[in-house]
Amino acid sequence: MKTLINFFSLITLLLTSSLSISQSVDECIDNLDCQSSWVGLSDDDKETVFAFAEDYKAFIHLARTELSFVEQAIIFAEANGFRELTPTTRLRVGAKLYEVNRDRTISLMVIGTESLQSGFHIVGAHIDSPRLDLKGRPLYEGSEFALFQTNYHGGIKFHQWTNLPLALMGRIDKKDGSTVPVSIGLNPDQPIFMIPELSPHVDRGRNSQTLGDFIGPEDLDPVIAHIPDQVEGGDVADQVLKYLANEYGVSRADLVSAELSLVPAGAPRDMGFDRGLIAAYGQDDRLASYAALRAIADVNNPEKTTMAYLVDNEEVGNRNNTGARSEYFADLLSRMLYSELGDAYREPLFRSALRQTKFISIDVNPGVNPANPGAWELGNAPKLGYGINLKLYGQGNTANSEFIAWTRKLLDDNQVPWQTITYKVGSAGGGTIGGEFSIQNIEVIDFGVPLLSIHTPYAVSSKVDVYSLYQAAKAFYGYSE
Repeated sequence: MKTLINFFSLITLLLTSSLSISQSVDECIDNLDCQSSWVGLSDDDKETVFAFAEDYKAFIHLARTELSFVEQAIIFAEANGFRELTPTTRLRVGAKLYEVNRDRTISLMVIGTESLQSGFHIVGAHIDSPRLDLKGRPLYEGSEFALFQTNYHGGIKFHQWTNLPLALMGRIDKKDGSTVPVSIGLNPDQPIFMIPELSPHVDRGRNSQTLGDFIGPEDLDPVIAHIPDQVEGGDVADQVLKYLANEYGVSRADLVSAELSLVPAGAPRDMGFDRGLIAAYGQDDRLASYAALRAIADVNNPEKTTMAYLVDNEEVGNRNNTGARSEYFADLLSRMLYSELGDAYREPLFRSALRQTKFISIDVNPGVNPANPGAWELGNAPKLGYGINLKLYGQGNTANSEFIAWTRKLLDDNQVPWQTITYKVGSAGGGTIGGEFSIQNIEVIDFGVPLLSIHTPYAVSSKVDVYSLYQAAKAFYGYSE
């Protein structure tokens, strides 16, 4: 009898659980009383999420700068049927195309069934991340070590970049027009570089200093060599110059026209016993860029022409001709419209296409951190594992209410979990590329996913959020008006 009672108790529990899950979906959509996206996830769905995460980790392991991201994105695009856009390319329905701007920005497009005059569906994200860049004349010797002078790209906490294995990545452009690619430190058999910190035995006098005074921006110089020139009696820096000449055929002056960055050398790793989290460098914002890249590869014959617009220099204000502030974006869209219309092209037709375009600007943001949950007003705070977040900044920086409603419908219709984010008033904030497109009379909304330790050498994401972002981008690309 006891066994029978337990059996019926189990059936009742299962029925109750099934009902509560169904109710929780309605409660989430209508009342925002939501659960973690992990709750109720089937074994098959969980396997899909984990498989997607493995692909993501493999991609961002190599794509650590905007240059290397574009290199990897081209490989991915061509493997998935995309072909380079040229002046003679015909914009036939279903064509998968890509274009690269100065090796640092890439756009992927799928031509829709509607005319380009009816507007585009565009997902935009940035592919640069906080890092250290070499100065124009970086090489010097100090205390019989060879070191590099650096500058920083994007907002960082300086002390977090010491005692950290660093890889050197980028390119050296020479006067003869040749380019020398550089990648040292990602593979286990390659050397790494490091900014050494003082040991606790000799820095007790600094313990009372603030973090801002403890390590400053001019202190972020990595050790790059140690062995002096024993043959010609030169210093350690001379040995480095010889190495660069022998290995890469470059001189000290060639470093002036180099674009070399120091980035964390460690590979992306699963985090936690349950492996539900990803710890990796560069998830701001290559997480969003990868999701957009993967999503557009799955699009076939959409109604609106779709685009993944992945750009440089957001971390320093969208500057330069490869950043979101550049006229390149408008140039690309106008060239495409001219290709469709020919001599019938007129500027008002282009402006009308912009007016009818919908643009999702995706950028990650800080999530609730268990070490300091008080940094948030928790009623409007994004939590890892709860899906993408709609950014409701306030103070004139939020998308209009009708586009927010349209986006809610898009996500709910496609069963993509979402939440909202509003920073504590007056105490936090951050920018995206979205504002650069809203001023062009495009309908723009910002969303992303929450991370822990954003803008540090290793940020943390939830695998289920990464997958949800991919689902959201894919749904947007194929969504009917």
